[in-house]
Amino acid sequence: MNLSLLLQTINSITPLSNDLMHRLGNMLKEESFAKREHLVREGQVAKRIYFIQEGFARAYYFHHEKEFTNWFMGTGDFMISIYSFFTQQPALENIELLENTVVYSLTWAQLQSLYKDFPEFNIVGRVLTEKYYMMSEERSILLRTMSATDRYHLLVERYPQILLRAKLGQVASYLAISQETLSRIRANKNI
Repeated sequence: MNLSLLLQTINSITPLSNDLMHRLGNMLKEESFAKREHLVREGQVAKRIYFIQEGFARAYYFHHEKEFTNWFMGTGDFMISIYSFFTQQPALENIELLENTVVYSLTWAQLQSLYKDFPEFNIVGRVLTEKYYMMSEERSILLRTMSATDRYHLLVERYPQILLRAKLGQVASYLAISQETLSRIRANKNI
């Protein structure tokens, strides 16, 4: 198991004790998944929180038989069906791997035991929760306040890898526009 990226990510938040690093190393489960596999499907309970060692994923849901992409996550990101994992209730979304992916994961019970036994790990949980919550709020506001063209350009500026790794229909649904609108925006070189 090569935990260097995960430990580097966590240690950038707060230094981990040797005991905590040892415990994490013993708890983490390493898994490899093929492109198009799902880690969670709507209606299932999300049993694990994942760290993407290598790969790319998205979360999406269906509404009136239409697909909506919530988010994309790649190497170095934590990935979770938030509502399902923390409540241990059925998921409202799906998590699909868009590339062959290697992850490290913990169960809900393991995460709770780390919080209980290592108070410094609560800082990690809080900082990560704040980070992803702020990203979610920003996305929610941008979807309501920016034009489709501006949302696309912001995506190109901040997350260009999404355009290289996801299908255009997935990108369009993430931007809350039709694929035709996305194609027009991309074709207009003057914008």
